[in-house]
Amino acid sequence: MAGKGRAGRLGKRIGEIVATAIEFEIKDPRLEFITITDSRITADLRVATLYYTVRGTTLDDEPDIESAEHALTAVRGRLRTMVGKQTGVKFTPELTFVLDAVPDAARQMEELLAKARAQDEEVRRVAEGARPAGDEDPYRRDDEEGLPEDDDR
Repeated sequence: MAGKGRAGRLGKRIGEIVATAIEFEIKDPRLEFITITDSRITADLRVATLYYTVRGTTLDDEPDIESAEHALTAVRGRLRTMVGKQTGVKFTPELTFVLDAVPDAARQMEELLAKARAQDEEVRRVAEGARPAGDEDPYRRDDEEGLPEDDDR
């Protein structure tokens, strides 16, 4: 088994190799909008997991995740060969690709925060002209009730 340091360095290197190959070396239009976001490798250096995102062609366009997945599956062997040649390890790890859920989770969090801000603004707007139901100052004060002042407090 490799140490955590070696596995981490190798995982990072594999991610760099695959990202560079997708961007510059493999000519498949389905891979054009794929970005490798993270890479991890098992402690025994047998399986490398590469996390990826797919962006749309325009800001309003939904990404074609299914096509990207098929393209990655189709070029997995070529990518593994490139990884083996450039890393020089005894056993070239198997490459697995996982769609990165972080961007979707971040988008959902932003939507929830925007909704909470809108609700806060609505509450602030409604409370702007509101008056208390009872006295404006509902707290009793000793000096107002006619009780003697106690200096020991």
